[in-house]
Amino acid sequence: MACIDIDSLAQYERDAKEGRADALYNLGLAYSTGQGVGVDMVAAHKWFNLAAVRGVEAAKSWRNQLAAEMQPSQIAEAQKLAREWLNIFK
Repeated sequence: MACIDIDSLAQYERDAKEGRADALYNLGLAYSTGQGVGVDMVAAHKWFNLAAVRGVEAAKSWRNQLAAEMQPSQIAEAQKLAREWLNIFK
């Protein structure tokens, strides 16, 4: 996996706000692996969930793998954050 730098993360965030599924997926990868950011399972689950909603099949697999390692409260928080994000950036 290529190293994700700060500029790439900023671009992914801009693209995600425009609804680009690949950007949502790449943000999930960044947060799940600690590429350019600290590992954050809740944030990674959120981004993978949003990518999955946009039809990225690989995101579903990653989301499910993360969920197996998370507490129910963490999953609930990630789902809440994803819903909040969708309310802002439909």
